Parts: sequence; C-alpha cells; structure tokens
Amino acid sequence: MINKKPSDEVLAQLAATVGPGNAITGHDEMATYLCEGRDRYFGNAAMVLRPGSTQEVSGILEIASRTGTAVVPQGGNTGLVGGQIPFESGHEIVLSLSRLNRIRSIDPLDNTITVEAGCVLASVQAAADRVDRLYPLSLGSEGSCQIGGNLSSNAGGTAVLAYGNARNLALGLEVVLADGRIWNGLRSLRKDNTGYNLTNLFIGAEGTLGVITAAVLKLFPKPRDVATAFIAVAGPEASVELLSHANAISGGRVTGFEIMPRIGLEFVLRHLPGARDPLSGEHGWYVLMELSGGEQEGVLRDPCERILEAGFEAGLIEDATIAESGAQAEALWSLRTGMSEVQKKEGGSIKHDVSVPVSKMPAFIREASEAIVKHIPDARPVAFGHIGDGNVHFNVSQPIGGDKAAFLSQWEAVNHIVHEIVLAYDGSISAEHGIGRMKRDLMPAIKDPVELDLMRQLKSTLDPGGILNPGKVLPLNEA
Repeated sequence: MINKKPSDEVLAQLAATVGPGNAITGHDEMATYLCEGRDRYFGNAAMVLRPGSTQEVSGILEIASRTGTAVVPQGGNTGLVGGQIPFESGHEIVLSLSRLNRIRSIDPLDNTITVEAGCVLASVQAAADRVDRLYPLSLGSEGSCQIGGNLSSNAGGTAVLAYGNARNLALGLEVVLADGRIWNGLRSLRKDNTGYNLTNLFIGAEGTLGVITAAVLKLFPKPRDVATAFIAVAGPEASVELLSHANAISGGRVTGFEIMPRIGLEFVLRHLPGARDPLSGEHGWYVLMELSGGEQEGVLRDPCERILEAGFEAGLIEDATIAESGAQAEALWSLRTGMSEVQKKEGGSIKHDVSVPVSKMPAFIREASEAIVKHIPDARPVAFGHIGDGNVHFNVSQPIGGDKAAFLSQWEAVNHIVHEIVLAYDGSISAEHGIGRMKRDLMPAIKDPVELDLMRQLKSTLDPGGILNPGKVLPLNEA
C-alpha cells in the first residue's frame, strides 16, 4: 500500500488543477470528508480536491500517477464499510466528486438518463419523475448519497426485488483511469455484444480500478398504482411462503418485501417522532409489502387483498392493514426506513449486511440469533430488511443497561460468529455495502484463491502504481 507523503510541489500542482477554493487543506475544513457516519473510521488527508469536470479529474490522476500520490475517491460519504475514508497517515488525497453534479441528458423515449457521478440520488429520482419516468434505486440515504458512490459500491436498497441493484440499472459509464486517461463508455444500448463488459468491471470496484465520473442509467415507466400493506406474520418462515403467494397472485408486481422483528418496531415506536403501531396487539414479526404497476389507480387493491386472504387461509398472517392513501403508505414505510437510525438510541449496535438464498433465510435468522445470545447473554438481535431478495441487516443491539464500549469491543468476535453461519448457508458477508476497509481482511477466507488472484491481476493491470483507493477491497498482502 502506498504510504508516500506528496511534496509541497505536488500539492501545488494538484491544487492548480481544480482552481482556488476547491483545494482544501485545513484540518477543520477537511473534517467532514475524513470520518464516516457511524464514527467507526477516522482518517487524515494531505488535501481534499473538488474537481468540477471530468477533465479536471483526469488532470488530478495524471499527476497522482506520475508522482505516486494515493487518491481516495469519495461521493456523498454515506458508505458504511470505510471504503471512502482515507487512512490515518495523512498522505492520501481525497477526491470529492460532489461538484460533478450535472444531469447531462434525459431521454424518455429511450428510457435513459445520463448523469454525473456527484448527482445526489434523490435529484436523479426527481429528474426522472419530471418526465413521468422512474429511477427505482431507493436507499435510506438517498437525500445525500451520490450516483458515483452508488455504482462504485453496487448499492441495493428496497427495490432490488423488482429492478435489481445499481449494476442492473446502469447501461454505460465514463471512467477516468489511474493514469488519467478517460474511457468514454456512455452508451445507452440494451444490447452491445462487442467484447468484454467494462461497465460491469468498474461497478462495485469501490474506486480501486478507476474513478466513475458519469453514467447512463435505466429509467422505467412510472407506476400508475401502488398498494402497500403492513402485515403481521407468524415468523420468518411464513414471510418467505407469503412472498411466494404474493408473486404468484400479483403476476410479479411485488416491488417491496421487507421483514421487521417486533423488537425493531419497538425501537422505532420509542424513538421516531410520530411513529405509531399500525396494528392492534403485539406480534413477533412483520412484513411491509408493496405492489406497484398497473395502468390506473386502484387496480392493485384487488390482488393485494387476495394475497392477504391467501396468507390468512394458509395460517401465515396474524393481522394486516392496507394503506388507504399515499400519506398512510409513507407512514408505513417510515417504520422500516427509520429502523437503522433509531438503533443508535438503544446503545451500541454491531452491524452485518449479509445475504443468503431466500429459502434459507428463516433458518439463518434463527441460528444466528441463537448463537449471538449464547455468546453475549441478553444481546438483542435485530434482523430486518430485504428478505424478498435474500438480504437482511442482521444487527445486534447491546444488552439493556450494558456497557457500550465493552459491547462494541466484541465487534470482530460477533462478526465472525455471524459470518461463519452466513457462509454455511452459501451466503455473502456483503450484500450491498461493499468491502471497503471493514471486510477487506476477510476476503481470503471467503473468496476462491483463483478468484482473488484474478482480482489482484485486474488491480495490477488497471492501477499498476497502486494509487487508487489503496488498502481497500483487496487484503493488504494481496494488493
């Protein structure tokens, strides 16, 4: 890993590339770029650069390549595995893409939008909405996360079940390579069978192979109707069976299927202003189900009711309610989207972003929960999220009244327990957050040696000087 401090002369060259006001060196001014939202990683940097064009990014990387200066690309700084945070040495340059925030074009007939990497996700959604189209990527951080980061981490979110993750929503990219060359792959073709798919190569690479500066994204017809139901289910097993009924009855119109345990709902009811329990009585598990599509409003009410009827008849559902308005649907979704944030109010929380095959999810939740409570008595597992696509956030909140620091000191041990069970169920230790720093050293244990060797060769070929986000994704002894 590069650990070479750039000289004053190099810093001056880099600063000149972006112009006055866009090269930040003061520690206080750089502070927001040097730590991540969960306060797990704190870094330092020689400089933060805020280029305003692809050409400026190219100039920065040409200088960095020539001088051996390490560069850490950063979008909205909403990542949760430390991939966007520099190390503590202070020798790296943070490359913020926030000023590359233009929507270059939008084509409703072609169902595409071309945007720069610094565009905030919510802004892209709004631009699509203005032309009666949908950009379906939806995340809790959509008001601050940026498209470049979404693509670099192959973000998922609540609509993966119907539309896929960020990789499935991109048609082409513009990428600046480590040596400063610009690859213009901004094609909007659905079919282009002319060799290697370079677009997929850079998506999910977390800025270690090149810097994404723009993308052509897929748009979809805007749904004319949405039906949202909040459902108390008999357990995780019942939720998986209910999903099967929902897909069959709706004709594949399930666009959201999120599982929540009672303990998670109680966290939200305690700490989220305005939250209320949609159902009478307490239930162990809940599903938030959304259907969308149709040619006019109201057409999905019938299949939604039929799904609930089938669930009641099969003994899968204990209680349920259907939103009667957009405001009610938004209130139901807030119970799910607020779940990540409110866990902070309950003390320390050890996080896991994992996936297993949908059919194995109930057994995984049960086994992992039992193993954690055995390791830390009175720990509170909170398994929630996108059960429809096999991805749950298996978080563990500290025991009530326990010592937060002592609990968080168990992070690696708890991770090991959960990840071992994930792998036993043929799952992944990173479903949508990436590898970054947090999971980097786990790669040799979870990757086939040939696969890891191919990754290392790709890194060496595209970034022979090792300047792009060094120390991320690939374990240090493999980089």
